[in-house]
Amino acid sequence: MVRYRIDDGLTDALGYLLDTSDNSCTVRTRTSDVEIPLAMVIAAKEVPPPPPRRQAVRRAGGSLPPA
Repeated sequence: MVRYRIDDGLTDALGYLLDTSDNSCTVRTRTSDVEIPLAMVIAAKEVPPPPPRRQAVRRAGGSLPPA
């Protein structure tokens, strides 16, 4: 996660750190790769990966449990 400045305040790029250079870092988010100038970075930290998606539990008869 990288928190950085934008025109209206601050925002976060949550994803995988792909690259760093002397002037910027690149984070792969769900929607795109974001290149962030290091001069705009306020904070960064490692966060754990998301938990695996849950799968529906089916009964022996093949139907879903009641909601």
